Amino acid sequence: MRALDAARLAFALLLLSSTAYAAEPAQDIKGLYLMTDYPAVTVRPGTTTNVSLRLHDYGLAPARYQLSVSGVPSGWSATLLGGGQPVGAAMPAPDGSVALQLRLDIPATSDLTAHTLTVKAEGQGTNAELPIAVSLAKELPAKLSVKSGLPSLRGSPKSNFDYTLSIKNDSGRNVVASFAADAPANFETSFTEAYGTQELSSIPIDAGQSKDVKLKVRPPSSTAAGHFPVKVTVKAGDALASTELALDVVGEPQLQISGRDGLLSARAVAGKQSSIPIVVSNNGTAPAENISLAATAPNGWKVTFEPASIDHLVPGKDSEVQALLTPSDKSLAGDYQANIRATSRGETASSQFRITVGTSTVWGMAGAGVIGVALLLMLGAVARFGRR
Repeated sequence: MRALDAARLAFALLLLSSTAYAAEPAQDIKGLYLMTDYPAVTVRPGTTTNVSLRLHDYGLAPARYQLSVSGVPSGWSATLLGGGQPVGAAMPAPDGSVALQLRLDIPATSDLTAHTLTVKAEGQGTNAELPIAVSLAKELPAKLSVKSGLPSLRGSPKSNFDYTLSIKNDSGRNVVASFAADAPANFETSFTEAYGTQELSSIPIDAGQSKDVKLKVRPPSSTAAGHFPVKVTVKAGDALASTELALDVVGEPQLQISGRDGLLSARAVAGKQSSIPIVVSNNGTAPAENISLAATAPNGWKVTFEPASIDHLVPGKDSEVQALLTPSDKSLAGDYQANIRATSRGETASSQFRITVGTSTVWGMAGAGVIGVALLLMLGAVARFGRR
């Protein structure tokens, strides 16, 4: 039985191995090859460029191959580099490759004629060649682009509006890009690193690369609700790019509390309810909704409001309510402090009111009566005992 199981397992493994072998592509390539990703390049006169090469050995025995470049125009310099140094020969391992570079130094006076250079690798019985077409062209002008992933933001006048800008250098040379923001009057703007706080006015960008910067816009706290445009301009030499951003500022209520005619003082009587007029003003840029009123007063005092809340107060308007204040009947005559507060969806205002408390006239009359009775008793006593 065990022998049967072993036979079945061996058959299954044989079947799997044959299937894997059939799926593996046949290696028909053999020989020596010079290769590059870009066999045709465009170079600006007066510059130096490097072309990456690979000398690849497919199934050959190790051998030394002499390297050379032919077809080099007069005045040009063509150097083969390996490991960053000039080389004259290379020896790739079997089924391996050697990385090379063709360095071209082209005089600024060269005409714009195209040329074909041929890189050669020559060994005993095995050679490889790679033609490289080199075209000459004048320097292309710098080209920039700038865009923001979120070009329109919404917030209150107290908000910081942060935009992330991606600036791309689409030219063939490195540039230093400077930037500026055109915002409404009194709006503060600053550019910083994308992941830092260092303020910037320019940034270097390599050819074909892009970098991110952050623009922060701070509107004045008194800014009314509205839509405000901001234009960002990026410049590098003659290249210019711009993008339009926007701030949607939503208004905010701004509450203020005072007494009638601006007074922050009132009079009250111990143990009696007094009505104190309280004026709630909205000096903000948006309506205040559901304004609730509250007070903090000395221990034993009672403070309520009539009405207890204000449903709606538009900007630039005020509303008067009555604070119904009852000092404790044990309060002594003198000055006390009461704090009146108004709150609307997180916006809070408060003011300190000075309350001058006097004693009740009833107690004054009672005191006067007591004093009068005492005087009468004293006079009676003097008259009675004075005869003796």
